[in-house]
Amino acid sequence: MQSSFSNSFLNSPSGDGGMNIQLTNAAKRFNRDWIFRRLNYTFQQGIAYAITGPNGSGKSTLLQTIAGAIAPSEGTVKYLINREGIDETTSQLKTQNSKLRTQNTGLSTENIYNQIAIVAPYLEVIEEMTATEFLHFHAIFKPLLSNISINQILEIVGLKLAIHKQIRYYSSGMKQRIKLAQAIFSDVPVLLLDEPCTNLDASGYALYHQLIKDHCKNKLIIVSSNDVSEYDFCTEKLNILDSK
Repeated sequence: MQSSFSNSFLNSPSGDGGMNIQLTNAAKRFNRDWIFRRLNYTFQQGIAYAITGPNGSGKSTLLQTIAGAIAPSEGTVKYLINREGIDETTSQLKTQNSKLRTQNTGLSTENIYNQIAIVAPYLEVIEEMTATEFLHFHAIFKPLLSNISINQILEIVGLKLAIHKQIRYYSSGMKQRIKLAQAIFSDVPVLLLDEPCTNLDASGYALYHQLIKDHCKNKLIIVSSNDVSEYDFCTEKLNILDSK
């Protein structure tokens, strides 16, 4: 399945027209094992997608490839901003350190990652910091939404009583809430969620869905999960087994 541009492409939360992500014949291989192959797909601004499949099927690998953290073994990943894109594959960016060719966007390699926020079990927070310090530090590199304060963010995610406590003393569920906070409240057009409700209880699941509803209406959202409760709001689904 390959999608076309949507009208919501022009309604990015960051105000720059948003981002579409286009995979063309994308593939990833580790040694002799292909994780996915011949994947042609366009993820559109303003739409929520689910990447599904059983444990160990490669969902996280695909999500990291989309994020630019892993270079594809074959094919291309393009980041299209204001209908103009980076004419360069992530594999070229990673392995050849090539100069970007842009179409009137002036987008640098670093700016690709400034457009994306991610929540994943393998991403750590700085445990020596308090929640307040962590979000202030995060905002230096990736601005938070301007219409809400850090104290308000921490109250929304249920950490109001722990804002001055070092994150190392948080429970696993509290750490997941701060991960959700730093990603969902980042002023970026793309939100990637890998098993986003890990370590959350029922109230945490409810919070997660409320955060998506209240703060992510115009974002491109991609959820990697085999738990339908984490992606039941997604209108498009991509089963990774279809690309084996």
